[in-house]
Amino acid sequence: MHVSARADYALRAVLAIADTGGGELVKAAVLAEAQQIPLSVLHGILLDLRRADLLLSHRGTEGGYTLTRPPDQITIGDVLRAVGGTLTTVRGLPADVAGYQGVATGLRDVWLAVQGAITQVVDRTTLADLLTPERRSTAPGRETPVS
Repeated sequence: MHVSARADYALRAVLAIADTGGGELVKAAVLAEAQQIPLSVLHGILLDLRRADLLLSHRGTEGGYTLTRPPDQITIGDVLRAVGGTLTTVRGLPADVAGYQGVATGLRDVWLAVQGAITQVVDRTTLADLLTPERRSTAPGRETPVS
C-alpha cells in the first residue's frame, strides 16, 4: 500500500475537524495552516471528502467544514477511498483484477491477502480511535502502547 501525500493530507484534515468536538465549523485556511497543507491542494481534498459524504460545507464568512457523522462512525478506510479510490493496486489496477499465468499464478492470492489485511486495519480504525489517547494504544495493528 502506498499512502500518497493527498491521502495523508486528507486524514490530517478530517482528524483536525473531528478534534473540534463535532459542532464547530473549521475554515479551510485554518486547516491548511494548522496542518501545513497547501491550501490549493486542500480545497480539492475537501471537495472529494464532501462528495463522499464525509464532510458538510457551509459557505459565507461564518462558514467552514464539519463531519457528517461522529468520529467513531468514520473510518480511515472511508477517508482513503474518498481521496484515492481502491486501497491496494497492482500495476495501477485493483488487486482483485490482477491476473497471472504459469509460475506466477499464486501472486494474485498474495495481493488479495495483502488487500484483506490492509482493509481490515483501515476499516476497523475510526477517527475516534486516533483522537483518544487510551484507545490509540489499542488501535488495530498496534502491539505496544503509543508513548
